[in-house]
Amino acid sequence: MTSFTHILDQLNWEEITLSIKEKQAEDVERALYSKNRSLEDFKSMIAPAALPYIEEMARLSNSITQKRFGKTIQMYIPMYLSNECQNICTYCGFSMDNVIPRITLSKAQIIAEAKAIKKMGYDHILVLTGEANKTVGFNYLYDALQTIKPYFANISLEVQPLKTEEYEKLLSIGLHSVLVYQETYRKSTYKVHHPKGRKSNFDWRLQTPERLGKAGAYKIGIGALLGLEDWRTDSFMTALHLDYLQRHFWQSKYAISFPRLRPCEGNDHDEQLMRDKELVQLICAYRLFNEDVELSLSTRESPAFRDRLVQLGITSMSAASKTNPGGYALNDDSLEQFEIDDTRSAEAIATMIKKQGYEPVWKDWDSAYQLIK
Repeated sequence: MTSFTHILDQLNWEEITLSIKEKQAEDVERALYSKNRSLEDFKSMIAPAALPYIEEMARLSNSITQKRFGKTIQMYIPMYLSNECQNICTYCGFSMDNVIPRITLSKAQIIAEAKAIKKMGYDHILVLTGEANKTVGFNYLYDALQTIKPYFANISLEVQPLKTEEYEKLLSIGLHSVLVYQETYRKSTYKVHHPKGRKSNFDWRLQTPERLGKAGAYKIGIGALLGLEDWRTDSFMTALHLDYLQRHFWQSKYAISFPRLRPCEGNDHDEQLMRDKELVQLICAYRLFNEDVELSLSTRESPAFRDRLVQLGITSMSAASKTNPGGYALNDDSLEQFEIDDTRSAEAIATMIKKQGYEPVWKDWDSAYQLIK
């Protein structure tokens, strides 16, 4: 099997960028009304030429999403266990070169956080850490998942890339999903923003979803940090990656997130700004390209904007998020990974979703179905 790394190495970033920008109205219309949309159609739908067609894209996206997922929004919440990190990343508050209070939660503190989150009604949790192998390596994660498991029906993980056999062990004790974002698929730009630490290894990170597929992960999340590079080209690379993974590891489900750069400690740059209208375009394009992929939206976005996106293809949303370890129960002074924008409570988000005729789902029943199999 040819690795996606090899496929990406054969591509010319500038040529793909140009091919997207050169798409015309007739290309967009052909893509919108195609029965089997291709990667070339995806290019058309994210092109500047598609901006006048956003209302039609939104209508189609809404119809497809309701047909495939119903009128439901999966509720999840991030739980940060540590902000210790051995990487330097130019856009992240946890970056090793930031002089900030550091904390790694103990077992007792993890339990306190889990209980605080449980009181909000959550059964779906996303566990996160910085990338510090000696402090929050595999053994720490294994113990932490065992500690958390009694409290939640569905546990997802967003941490440093691991080995295939390590993922297999975590999956064996109840891990459901793993999210690993490439940040940007352009290697030269990636190196600029990740100058030091294990994360500086572009290929090791890029191959993580393949290791997850080999380990038998139930769901794999991928994506780019929108703003590090041209968002259109990075999004096409993400779609290409998704297509590759679904063909080679078809047993797994897939999810895509849409993180835009947010203010954080040590970050004062706006690299490649993406407008709200363009994010709507991108979300709809992914839904039209792939009816089965789950699309997730975090509290990075503003309340008014998140409200509008409920009906446009999103299938999961976080609420009441804290991006610092101990943020729910400990009230410590550890630094956030980034600033959130939507600070509403989980209850307020659920009420908003219901007012739009959708149902907030607090428990992911897929785990139960998996056990029945």
